[in-house]
Amino acid sequence: MKVLIVGSGGREHAIAASAAKSSKVEKMYCAPGNAGIEEFAECVPIGAMEFEKLVAFAKEKSIDLCIVGMDDPLVGGLVDEMEAAGIRTFGPRKNAAILEGSKAFSKDLMKKYHIPTAAYENFTDPDAAIAYLETAKFPIVLKADGLALGKGVLICQNFEEAKEGVRTIMLDKKFGTAGNEMIIEEFMTGREVSVLSFVDGKTIKTMTSAQDHKRAGDGDTGLNTGGMGTFSPSPFYTKEVEEFCSEHIYQATVDAMAAEGREFKGVIFFGLMLTEEGPKVLEYNARFGDPEAQVVLPRMKNDLIEVVEACIDGTLDQVDLQFEDNAAVCVVLASEGYPVSYEKGFPIQGLEEFNKHEGYYCFHAGTKLQDGQIVTNGGRVLGVTAKGKDLKEARANAYAATEWVQFENKYMRHDIGKAIDEA
Repeated sequence: MKVLIVGSGGREHAIAASAAKSSKVEKMYCAPGNAGIEEFAECVPIGAMEFEKLVAFAKEKSIDLCIVGMDDPLVGGLVDEMEAAGIRTFGPRKNAAILEGSKAFSKDLMKKYHIPTAAYENFTDPDAAIAYLETAKFPIVLKADGLALGKGVLICQNFEEAKEGVRTIMLDKKFGTAGNEMIIEEFMTGREVSVLSFVDGKTIKTMTSAQDHKRAGDGDTGLNTGGMGTFSPSPFYTKEVEEFCSEHIYQATVDAMAAEGREFKGVIFFGLMLTEEGPKVLEYNARFGDPEAQVVLPRMKNDLIEVVEACIDGTLDQVDLQFEDNAAVCVVLASEGYPVSYEKGFPIQGLEEFNKHEGYYCFHAGTKLQDGQIVTNGGRVLGVTAKGKDLKEARANAYAATEWVQFENKYMRHDIGKAIDEA
């Protein structure tokens, strides 16, 4: 079959690498793709939000399956457009992608269907938000309602910080229209765990657990980013936690969306906080996490295309989803200065090393081909992933592999997966 992947990051590279292993795939395209994805797919210069061009391309090339990797086109309704043109597409339709597209919607859904989450209030008026904060307990969390590249969350320690946060989100519109509505949420403490899942509208099958590191600096300091590294599985995601979540969170979310007339087919990402009162939902995403996909997909035993088709066809209950009994760690190599400002266009050396070692991967996030040379083209440049028999070995392998790659202004955190030592 002919497959089209929509997106350009490390997540899409991981999807392409996984899909390429399927005997069902004869030709793969990626729009717009990146320099690393070109190993598996023909990259076409069409942006992820250029819906008309994407649909026309899919029809012209007789695409059998389209996989939408990114949040923006999902929330914007690309799946609906593709399906209307007769293209089989993996991902939630627009009315279901709102699960990620609006934090206010998802919080209200959890409240209505008694899915454990932090206490919260929604605001569209900045003055009302500030008035509410005058009597609030600190620290407290402010969240822009819409998509903000994983950065629209502010943790405020006192009233002055929170007041400034309201200004940043709702008045200065630092996150654009995502800040037209804002959620003020109680601050939860505990271990964070990410659990990705396949969903076919009624059945949910969870993947292996993972944990992301959002902050730019070691020791979880600095600004929020799109993710500086991950490890899988999480030692904190115990059998007891899994059983609780299966009963009170996972299936409950799928059933709630169906009850609201918003059948969800695709990937639901559950961001969980393991609090003293039990697991609670921090956030939902309506697609594979990035960089979580870079540690989860390499450990998946199943044919990705078969699982994706089962989600589309409503036959996921017939799939025995399996993962390797090992571990993986991903360390993101970024450009110095990310996520604020950084230079790009620097040549990257050492990528050929990954073809010489089994169990090592280099997923491209911000790269491009320039005059026959792969150069840096973004804040997050590469995701260096390695497997190991356990998390400690995988972590050691991943950090060893980061030394294979060199480019000017290379930056990374040195404590990805350090929590492993505390487990």
